[in-house]
Amino acid sequence: VQLVESGGGLVQPGGSLRLSCVASGFTFSRLDMSWYRQAPGKNRELVARISSAGLGTIFADTMKGRFTISRDNAKNTVYLQMKSLKPEDTAVYFCYTTWFRDYWGQGTQVTVSS
Repeated sequence: VQLVESGGGLVQPGGSLRLSCVASGFTFSRLDMSWYRQAPGKNRELVARISSAGLGTIFADTMKGRFTISRDNAKNTVYLQMKSLKPEDTAVYFCYTTWFRDYWGQGTQVTVSS
């Protein structure tokens, strides 16, 4: 199983980014997928989860209305669309799934700064 994130970078406050996570090594369409993030000095936190059926949930109130999770099973890819980004969204964003054990991507850095 391999999860490879991309799409991070430096963006100004108020800007947008779309993160991608390409999965391989398992039947992608059968598994729930999640995005987590970890800011410097803080614990890793759950950002969003999408079920195998495509039902997405954003977990933190501070992200609702700004973040959207989606998936494309034909491309084995899960996305995190982020808009109206704030400096406090600065973190490393990780893709995650579980199938007999936990699997994490290497992470992609998102920096929101002017």
